Amino acid sequence: MFLNFLDALREAKIPASLKEHLTLLEALKQGVIENNINEFYFLSRSVYVKDEALLDRFDQVFAKVFKGIETVYGEEQVEIPEEWLKIVAEMNLSDEELEKLKSLGSWDEIMETLKKRLEEQKKRHEGGSKWIGTGGTSPFGSGGMNPEGVRIGDQGKRQGKALKVWEKREFKNLDADVELGTRNIKVALRRLRKFAREGAADELDLDATVSGTAKKAYLDIIMRPERHNAVKVLLLLDVGGSMDPYIKLCEELFSAARTEFKHLEFFYFHNFIYESMWKDNKRRWSERTPVMDILHKFAHDYKIIIVGDASMSPYEINYPGGSVEHWNDEAGEVWLKRITEVYHSAVWLNPTPEKHWGHGQSIQMTKTLMEGRMYPLSLEGMDRAMRELTRTR
Repeated sequence: MFLNFLDALREAKIPASLKEHLTLLEALKQGVIENNINEFYFLSRSVYVKDEALLDRFDQVFAKVFKGIETVYGEEQVEIPEEWLKIVAEMNLSDEELEKLKSLGSWDEIMETLKKRLEEQKKRHEGGSKWIGTGGTSPFGSGGMNPEGVRIGDQGKRQGKALKVWEKREFKNLDADVELGTRNIKVALRRLRKFAREGAADELDLDATVSGTAKKAYLDIIMRPERHNAVKVLLLLDVGGSMDPYIKLCEELFSAARTEFKHLEFFYFHNFIYESMWKDNKRRWSERTPVMDILHKFAHDYKIIIVGDASMSPYEINYPGGSVEHWNDEAGEVWLKRITEVYHSAVWLNPTPEKHWGHGQSIQMTKTLMEGRMYPLSLEGMDRAMRELTRTR
């Protein structure tokens, strides 16, 4: 049962295992939900979807597999032929006729009547006010004029009056291929988490307080440090020049990172990393931090996230004096190697779409220096990057 659903999920690259499928069937067997498509949607989604980025993809698969409503009430299953759901006529009702349309009642009453109609109806129906079909005033079907209805199917022109649309897709902005925003970036960064309790004991430990009070027979209040993400991140951001079109995206990344990581340090560079970087773009020439100081100050357990389009002259990477802004005694590749030798967990996020990387020599050079750890600055790319940073190297 539902094996076509499992196959469709796998075809959409949603990691659905046989164990999860059996869990779903067991839940149905135990009657944990009522027999309606809405509750089945939420149950199956909770079983199969473990990653927010797959929510929209799951919605699409669910709509494809369970198009319309297929319900079993009584001894015989009543199927709704797909051709019923095609719009074959548009009804032009007068104002007087529209006034006569009555709401059937509450949601429960509408669904109960739908069940009865499914049991009674044995053939195709078009128009009218009772049967399930198309272009009518019945609250069930597709393309009709009832002010409160249940849409069955998703073809043709709509009247915008349905109480429930079975195929409505939610969480579309969480698909792995959509444009990033601060919310989506946070979703990706949360993969890089390792919680610990640090600092002053300023949070009530409820379990310990209850236990201590029970043992001592008087109120024993126990406090504990607040729980924080203990991962330490060093964020290096390319600014200016070819990065100007990505300012908003980098701002969103920076904002999300500051929210997700308590231990976050950041520095700016232009085009490529050389002997120094800076924290304030207004004082980039007067207040610079030597990279050697950064390597000595921040422990090797920091995770390095470098953000840049890596688009420049190849000379800026592999030649002394290649920088477009100053004379660098050592090539940029020397400094990048020093960073990756100290910080083994390091990735490069590139806002340029991955399909264009092959056209840039400097991008390929940078990717090689990063030992392939360059990822696109998309939700899917950041997910891959965070997985890389969680690896033990």
